[in-house]
Amino acid sequence: MPYRRLPNTDQARVRALKAAVGKGDVYNVRDLAITLKTLFDARNFLQKFEAAQNYYMQCYENQSRASRKHQGNVKMARLYISHFIQVLNLAVLRDEIKVGNKQLYELPEANVVPDLLSEVALVEWGRKIIDGEQRRVSQGGIPIYNPTIARVKVHYDIFLDSYERQKAYQALTNRSLEELASMRDRADELIRDIWNQVENKFQEVMPNEDRLEKCRDYGLVYYYRSGEKIKLGKND
Repeated sequence: MPYRRLPNTDQARVRALKAAVGKGDVYNVRDLAITLKTLFDARNFLQKFEAAQNYYMQCYENQSRASRKHQGNVKMARLYISHFIQVLNLAVLRDEIKVGNKQLYELPEANVVPDLLSEVALVEWGRKIIDGEQRRVSQGGIPIYNPTIARVKVHYDIFLDSYERQKAYQALTNRSLEELASMRDRADELIRDIWNQVENKFQEVMPNEDRLEKCRDYGLVYYYRSGEKIKLGKND
């Protein structure tokens, strides 16, 4: 015998609810396989659930679209910050800048570039490099060129702005997903109740395939176990 299985995605939940709710516009009360209360509850919930799903998808799309542009800003900020530190290290090696001045940037004495792979590290080191260069120059030091700290700051500020926006997009997406997830149990409860009522309504219909078709008309989904459909076909 084929078995039914509740939807396991939000899109499938919406389809299942729409299939049942749609029967309220087609059949009169006496012919409906579900009660009016169930129909009313399902219709009201469907509106809220579908709205929550659409809002989540919109938030996710906004985040994804912004992320593509943000990654370009990350790349440029990392390039300029890394290059500035390399130029600073070379200036130290040439004794153009005293090694002790690296403390102004909170850099180690070793001529290495800090790990800049994460965006958090970029935020931290960009700020340290900009502040450090400004302090050194204010003490009479010769500014570093190619790149200048002004050019570094331009790309750092662009990155920082998109970094904060991206965090805001992520927060919205997470909240909308939490709201959607909180509604899934109720969706499954309604679908289960609808399907139970439908199967009870058509339990006397024969042959079995006709009964299944009537149930499928209300959105029920049936699955055959491995090899079962082939056997049924041979018996027919």
